[in-house]
Order: sequence, then structure tokens, then C-alpha cells
Amino acid sequence: MKNIIIFGAPGSGKGTQSDLLVEKYAFRHISTGDVLRAEIKQGTELGQTAKKYIDKGQLIPDSLMVSILAATYDAMLPCEGVIFDGFPRTIPQAEALAEMLQERGTEVSCVLELHVADELLVERLVLRGKTSGRADDNEQTIKARLEVYHNQTAPLAEWYKKRNLLRTVNGVGSIEDINAQLCKAIDAI
Repeated sequence: MKNIIIFGAPGSGKGTQSDLLVEKYAFRHISTGDVLRAEIKQGTELGQTAKKYIDKGQLIPDSLMVSILAATYDAMLPCEGVIFDGFPRTIPQAEALAEMLQERGTEVSCVLELHVADELLVERLVLRGKTSGRADDNEQTIKARLEVYHNQTAPLAEWYKKRNLLRTVNGVGSIEDINAQLCKAIDAI
């Protein structure tokens, strides 16, 4: 079984590429945003606890997020592999994920980083906002999200590189070309 983390800045194509990888490899996909919304909608105990934080505008503690992911992960087993999208976002989250997987006798197989220059990310997200109507896809909010990404999430690249798990892929080009690069990295593990 392969446990793959896909990561990159907002607008780098993580969701699009995750969908293609799920289709090709019969992997399962864990998107933290989707998981949280589902837990809250279903009214699970974890979802109710998460909702209390969200309703107060607070971040969900890492321990709670890992508990929610662990329950989701366990419900997906057995499977060919899992793609983690949107988690981890910080080094403490990466450590917690590694511990959660270790408790299940497995580990992260590789980390796929989609690299795209900030200027292009802003362009992509502004365009997405115009076509999707997403309120958070405006230039001011996008720049703030990119700043948070560079300060909190980007250090994960170096952390995973030291563990020989990071595979950086150029996130610019056709969807098919980018996907081929990701598949090559997955096939090599």
C-alpha cells in the first residue's frame, strides 16, 4: 500500500492531479476540507468537536485533525493506496501523520510537490474565482494565502527532502504532462 502526500501552494493543481491519480491507481483520496465538512454534516462526535472550533473562527488542533484523518483512513482500508491532499500543512502535523501511520504499520511512501511560481498561481486563482464564483479567489486573499503557505507549509519540503521522500514536479504545463511526471515518481517507489 502506498501513502502519498500531494502538496503545493493554493492553485498548484493538487485537486486536479489527485483526481487523476485516484482514477489511474485506484487510490483513495483524503482531502482535509472534504473530510471536515463530511464529519460535521454527519454530526459525528469528532465533527461536532471540530465545528465548535470552526464556529469560533479558530483553527482545529492538530490532535483533533489527526484523529479525524485516522478515522477516515481506517474506513478506507483495505485499498491500493491513499493520497493525502491538504494535510500535513506544518512540520508538527507531518510528525503526527507519521506517528499515526506508524501505529498502523505503514509510512509515507513519497511526497509529491507541485511547484508553480507565485505570479502564475495568482493568475490561475483569480481566473478560477471568476469561473467558479469562489469568494476566496480574489487577489488580496490569494496573496495572503500564499504568504501563509510560504511561512507555514513550504518548510515541509525541506523536512521531507531530508527524509528522502520529496519528489518535486514542475506544476506548469498541460495537465497530462504534469500527471505523467507524477506517475513517473509514483511508479519509481
